[in-house]
Amino acid sequence: MAVRDDARAGAQPPGWMLLALEGRAPIEWCATLAMWPLLRMASRGDGHPVIVFPGLATGDFSTFLLRGFLRNHGYDTYGWDLGLNFGPRSGVIRRSIERIRKISDDSGRRVSLIGWSLGGIYAREFAKVVPESVRSVITLGTPFSGDPKATNAWRLYEFASGHRLDNPELLAQLRQAPPVPTTSIFSRSDGVVAWPLSLQDAGTGCENIEVQASHIGLGMNPAALYAMADRLSQDEGRWEKFHRRGWRNLVFADPDRAAGGRP
Repeated sequence: MAVRDDARAGAQPPGWMLLALEGRAPIEWCATLAMWPLLRMASRGDGHPVIVFPGLATGDFSTFLLRGFLRNHGYDTYGWDLGLNFGPRSGVIRRSIERIRKISDDSGRRVSLIGWSLGGIYAREFAKVVPESVRSVITLGTPFSGDPKATNAWRLYEFASGHRLDNPELLAQLRQAPPVPTTSIFSRSDGVVAWPLSLQDAGTGCENIEVQASHIGLGMNPAALYAMADRLSQDEGRWEKFHRRGWRNLVFADPDRAAGGRP
């Protein structure tokens, strides 16, 4: 815990070298396409609904590959269906919560929520409001812990949303995990979000999974896709933490190793 607290306290926005490495996102997309036959062997789902929330200033087009992957693995998959994500504008929160409830009621099943970056903040907070309708939450490079200005996108967020990131009570609320199984997928080579901001504190139903990816490429990274399929495939009510035994140890680094470690 001390390592995580120290890492959060000293977190700075990723430097220009990591930011430049965000240009590798198309390579991750190509790698996923090349590995598609192998990815088809990932754990399959039970057909329950999954809603995917996009990152800042992006829309459902950015999660097209991710949603297609989940659909091919047996899930009833939805985009957020609210255009571009410019923060919690008027009606965004209300309409999203209503949609989660409706999809859950219509299907008779609880809904899993996946959020990329800012979309992960939505997923976590919505799960706190309607936990009876939510089965699990997965976030991708989401800065829910620590100083939100330890990112290279905070100025864009304040400009686009009109909200300032200086509310201590709100930041404390964001750090609290939802009351449902919650997985944070992050990368230490993220060029947009300082990775310690994506670390969950240890607790029942909470876990961190580390992959080697860019921030822009997290939703199309083959290791991240595999991890999401594995997490979503668990039987409801029988959640267990992601294991790194066997070949997984070569692909997924230990998320709890020293903060100064390198992938």
